[in-house]
Amino acid sequence: MNARALAELVMVVHFGVLLFLVAGGFMAWRWPKVLRFHLAMATWGLLVVMFPIACPLTWLENTLRTAAGQPALASGFIDTYIDGVLYPDSAARLVQVLVGLVVITSWVGYHVKRRVEQTAPGHRGAESA
Repeated sequence: MNARALAELVMVVHFGVLLFLVAGGFMAWRWPKVLRFHLAMATWGLLVVMFPIACPLTWLENTLRTAAGQPALASGFIDTYIDGVLYPDSAARLVQVLVGLVVITSWVGYHVKRRVEQTAPGHRGAESA
C-alpha cells in the first residue's frame, strides 16, 4: 500500500475514533467493557481541547501525506475536516460543549441502567454468586 492510501486510511480511522468519542458511552450500555476504552478516549479528547497536545493520528497522517508528496494538514484534523465543513467555524465551542454533554449523558445513562439491572428481581449479583 502506498503512502497516500495509508494517509487516507489513517483519516478514516481518525473519523472512527471521533465517532467512538461521541457514541462510545452508549455502546457501553450494551457492552460494559467498552466503558474503560471510552473513558480513556474522552480523557484524551478533553486534553486535546484544553491543551495544545498533538494527536498521534494527525501526526501519522501528516507523515504519510508528506511521504506521498502531498502537503501536510495546515492545521489539526478537526480544523481541516470538520470545523467549517460539518458546522460553521463559529460553532466550534458550542459543538465541543454538546459533545461533552452527550458523553456525560451516556455515562449517566450507563450508571442508571446498571443500577436498574442490579436491583431487578432475579439479578445474580456478586453477593448471590
